[in-house]
Amino acid sequence: MTVHPDSADPIAPLVHSLLVEIGEDPARPGLVRTPSRVARSLRFLMSGYTLNLEDLINGAIFEEPYSEMVVVRDIEVYSLCEHHLLPFFGKAHVAYIPDGRILGLSKIPRIVDMFARRLQVQERLTTEIGDALQSVLEPQGVGVVIEAIHLCMAMRGVEKQNSSAVTSSLTGCFRDDDKSRSEFLSLIGRR
Repeated sequence: MTVHPDSADPIAPLVHSLLVEIGEDPARPGLVRTPSRVARSLRFLMSGYTLNLEDLINGAIFEEPYSEMVVVRDIEVYSLCEHHLLPFFGKAHVAYIPDGRILGLSKIPRIVDMFARRLQVQERLTTEIGDALQSVLEPQGVGVVIEAIHLCMAMRGVEKQNSSAVTSSLTGCFRDDDKSRSEFLSLIGRR
């Protein structure tokens, strides 16, 4: 097995073997560098494993008496289904009601990315985002809704190209208070 010399990544020989197993010729011009490109791609797509919540937050929690809803909506989500290693993608909508502490707004999409850049199922991804915000802020409540298209459903299996999945995770006042939940869903256009 000869893998292009520009890749020292241990994933590259595995991709080379995979190409052989599916009947391809890894030595043909279009595939010579594919093992190293796939290795770099997978390292990026799985980079969430190298991150932790504390380092990601990096002290961006601020004391603030603000107590109204904070919503960051339409956060792009790209992840890989852990069952087939095929992409699922869509939008996340994240909200919380502070209880004396707020989070730098840019940290919310970073939290989404940290968990999305791991092998996932949409249900767990939704819960992990909500649990992370609940743990670092201890707010009155957190709401997370993810809408995504799964290529494992569109390209294989049931082959339903126009279907999407919607998942939610609600804590605190979003779970217990109809008014907070309704306001959140209205603000993200899901009412």
